Amino acid sequence: MKSIFKIILTTIAVLIIARILPGVSVDGFTTSVIVAVVLALLRFIVKPILIVLTFPITIITFGLFLIVINAMLILLADYFVSGFVVNGIWIAILFSILLSVFQSILFQFLKEDKKS
Repeated sequence: MKSIFKIILTTIAVLIIARILPGVSVDGFTTSVIVAVVLALLRFIVKPILIVLTFPITIITFGLFLIVINAMLILLADYFVSGFVVNGIWIAILFSILLSVFQSILFQFLKEDKKS
């Protein structure tokens, strides 16, 4: 149930960022849902492989290369989802940073109170 809420919150974040950031466009709510699902799948399947393959450069850059990996995942989602357009790597990097910030803010609502 939590993962469905995370997909919905990511959908909302993608819609908001597409409105704010020039160079990113989403055709509609349905496309935004598809983008959220594709990003979740890419993060689950492709991101661990990319992290292992780029581990030395990630260590050298003190983890900042993970932002580039996230941008690559966004560009992959752009490739797979018609109706979702990201114009270039720099826009994808900015999109990934904004998406991470929005998700961290929105996912705060899903955390349960652990006082027992």
